[in-house]
Amino acid sequence: MSLEVPDLQALGAGDRYALPTKEEVLTAFNEKNLDELRRVGKVLKDAVAALKGFLKNGPNVIDEEAKNALEKLNTELTKEITTIIKAQKAKEVPKPKAAPAPKAAPKAAAAPAAGSSSSSAASEDDKQQKIVRTGEEIDATREDNFGEWYTQCVTRSEMIEYYDISGCYILRPWAYQIWEEVKSYLDSRFKKSGVKNCYFPLLVSERALMKEEENFDDFCPEVAWVTRSGQSQLDEPVAIRPTSETVMYPAFAKWIRSYRDLPLRLNQWCNIVRWEFKDAVPFIRSREFLWQEGHSAFASQEEADKEVLEILEYYRSAYEDLLAVPVTRGRKTEREKFAGAAYTTTVEAFIEGSGKAVQAATSHCLGTSFSAAKYFDINYEDEKSATQYVIQNSWGFTTRSLGVMIMVHGDNKGLVLPPRVAPIQVVVIPLIFKGKSNEDVNKKAKEIVDTLNAQGVRAELDDRAGYTPLRKFTYWEVRGVPIRIEIGPKDLENGVLTVCRRDVSYGKGDKKPTIAIGDNTTNDLKNLLDEIHNNMLRKARETYDRHTVKINTWDEFLPALNQKNLCLVPFCGEKACENAIKDRSAKESNDLKDQEEARTGVPSSLPVGAAKSLCIPFDQPELPSGTVCFGCEKHATSWTLFGRSY
Repeated sequence: MSLEVPDLQALGAGDRYALPTKEEVLTAFNEKNLDELRRVGKVLKDAVAALKGFLKNGPNVIDEEAKNALEKLNTELTKEITTIIKAQKAKEVPKPKAAPAPKAAPKAAAAPAAGSSSSSAASEDDKQQKIVRTGEEIDATREDNFGEWYTQCVTRSEMIEYYDISGCYILRPWAYQIWEEVKSYLDSRFKKSGVKNCYFPLLVSERALMKEEENFDDFCPEVAWVTRSGQSQLDEPVAIRPTSETVMYPAFAKWIRSYRDLPLRLNQWCNIVRWEFKDAVPFIRSREFLWQEGHSAFASQEEADKEVLEILEYYRSAYEDLLAVPVTRGRKTEREKFAGAAYTTTVEAFIEGSGKAVQAATSHCLGTSFSAAKYFDINYEDEKSATQYVIQNSWGFTTRSLGVMIMVHGDNKGLVLPPRVAPIQVVVIPLIFKGKSNEDVNKKAKEIVDTLNAQGVRAELDDRAGYTPLRKFTYWEVRGVPIRIEIGPKDLENGVLTVCRRDVSYGKGDKKPTIAIGDNTTNDLKNLLDEIHNNMLRKARETYDRHTVKINTWDEFLPALNQKNLCLVPFCGEKACENAIKDRSAKESNDLKDQEEARTGVPSSLPVGAAKSLCIPFDQPELPSGTVCFGCEKHATSWTLFGRSY
């Protein structure tokens, strides 16, 4: 059976509703990928519902055509899903009534860490539960299907739940607690430096938004508008903030009158809505996200420049000292800087699984672009009674950081959480033996947890009844808890705790380390948590460095990108050259993929997509005299980091 897939982009629906590409739909259909077909079907259903809503306001030929095409495609996919399910059921072996299906046993047994010391604690209940698949394990691998692996990580670890509006997600407590740790870390540093928190409204008038029209073009396609109240059309549409310059700066103009009112340094923790057109990726790219946005006004450029770097250092520290994620600090090129900014500084992270960079956080100097008379007219009277315009900065850090953390550290068992943000740093699991008195084990396990919590370690006791140790191990491994402590009768007898580190893979037969039960137990575990953080950061930095290659010519560029690397190249810095690099890299990568598929007759795994500049790193290698730009062969002005990016 063949499937006819319309050109969703031509219909105007692909961009508006973050629909998958035609190739993605056909791949899922041809490979009979049930999970992907269901996901695509849900996105189509959401898009159809939205189009029907628009059509209630009046006929529209384009929307009507798109709705009909999507409904037809969804019907065909639903039929295929039904066919696949029926085929799967037909292949199933009937299960004996008296015993569970034997096929399930290997799956459940494979989930826990190899070499687990809990095997000796098996009971009849254990044997029954070993053959029941929990649905908590990660099936996909980073190496074979990075996208599916990531989706399973964020859902099965209970970080997010999907929502009925495409591109929006529910942050479950496990994710939100991590964000609270990040928030607390940054907030304390902002306040210590003199920044004050505030809150501005979510809605912004069209009039205010268009006041900064020249710099607004980049955001215009992503703005979500409120046009109705109940069944009544609003006299003037209002936008949901895509960022808050146009919300905050009219107030700045009222509050700043004299040099004595400066500096003004404000920050707000809030949500932002940007109606992204690209495929949504939880945390990395979504239509609503949480962030902090700081906005400052100064009398001098020197003060503004100092704050830009001060804030960027807080961001670097949050990634490296808190999330154990290495970043490159640098300055954006003229093409990539924030619209209207004098200059933009950034910290850039790298994801090995996709070979892509992530703009992790940015700190901008806006100069007088926004304070000028033609925009918000934020001026003050200086010491000599002369009128001056303030120098402004803006800076932001988002929940994207959680996605970066997951992608950098996660493994094929699930999350690997950095200890300093983990909601639970230590989980204690008593090993219970059926038919024996376990009172002493349970008592000691609770005592250890209480002591750890009292001394500043986030610990939890997992003494849930009806769950085998193996299932508990899997549960906490998927969620990435840094340290798992196992305590059984023999451990108690020997005065030790068996310790399993989440950042270490234990092979079959590997002996797990122990620590002594005593006055130093908490300090030993605190030191171990620091050791885990340092080890995670070290491994991630080695990966980043290994995938950052220094090249000089275009001929070296695409092959390096296709090996999932970032490229440090000599660059002229000109916008025209950068535009040409982006277009040329996209075309040549697509051509290479087409050529390989024509030669082999099978889908190519070669990565495709345009490359762009990520930053001009602050740490610059020596640029020999006479070095030319790798893109246009004009005079190179700096080493610049290029790569594919989310």
